[in-house]
Amino acid sequence: MTTHGHGHGHGHGMHSKDDEEKVPDGFKRVMSNDDGITYYEEISTGRTLHSHDGLKPHSHDPIPNKGSFLNRRIATYKNRDFSERCFTVGIGGPVGTGKTALMLQLCRYFTKEATEYERRENIVAVTNDIFTKEDGEFLAKHEALPIERIRAVETGGCPHAAIREDIGANLSEVESLTGKFNPEFCLLESGGDNLAANFSRELADFIIYVIDVCGGDKIPRKGGPGVTQADLLIINKKELADAVGASVDVMTRDANAQREGGPVIVASVKTGDGVREIAGHILKAYDEAMCYGHAHHHH
Repeated sequence: MTTHGHGHGHGHGMHSKDDEEKVPDGFKRVMSNDDGITYYEEISTGRTLHSHDGLKPHSHDPIPNKGSFLNRRIATYKNRDFSERCFTVGIGGPVGTGKTALMLQLCRYFTKEATEYERRENIVAVTNDIFTKEDGEFLAKHEALPIERIRAVETGGCPHAAIREDIGANLSEVESLTGKFNPEFCLLESGGDNLAANFSRELADFIIYVIDVCGGDKIPRKGGPGVTQADLLIINKKELADAVGASVDVMTRDANAQREGGPVIVASVKTGDGVREIAGHILKAYDEAMCYGHAHHHH
């Protein structure tokens, strides 16, 4: 009998070498580990699923474990038409970690402060709040972008549902902004949530997850899909680490371990420290997407 380390409730069947060799139709094998789990890529969607105990490839929802950066679902761009919905950068994270501050700084950087090479004046922004349009209003008030380029979604419930399962409202705002401005990309800020929240790949082509030192230096160790699987993790408010008794070194070390070498940036977003580096990651992902995507952009 095989046993393995993630928790779910189905029975364990016999597992033989033969099971492993047959790759089901529509899948390609990604890797096997010594837990007796084999990872497959679903060719039609690019999703990574896994199989064990003779079961067909599947994923577990809700997520039974912290997930893995290397096995995360990445944007494949195979069926993406960027002329319908522009390249979308999801910015998520717990309440109060600095997502809106990052939105403001990135908008300013791309439209005003960046060198000519990195400047992107044609961008749009969507914010999510539960009961208000406060974050959108904040961006408008601080002139992050012209007001008609900012949309605020009131999610009315769990913020993660609006970015993961019930993404219709967000999709339609990004599509509407794309139709109106043909922007290069959209910065989409999730409502503040908990460590279990993460973006659906149907919504976000590139995922940034923001945590901060004030949550305590144990946060990266606790994992969760945002921490482990976001394309970029930001540890924000480094200037407050001493005040709250958190060690940036410990957080960085734990984050690197959790993320299997996936990128981590320690930042002080409010003072602009780290913003250019974050922008660089977005542009690199955007450029890659434009190479694979169907609709090439005119600058």
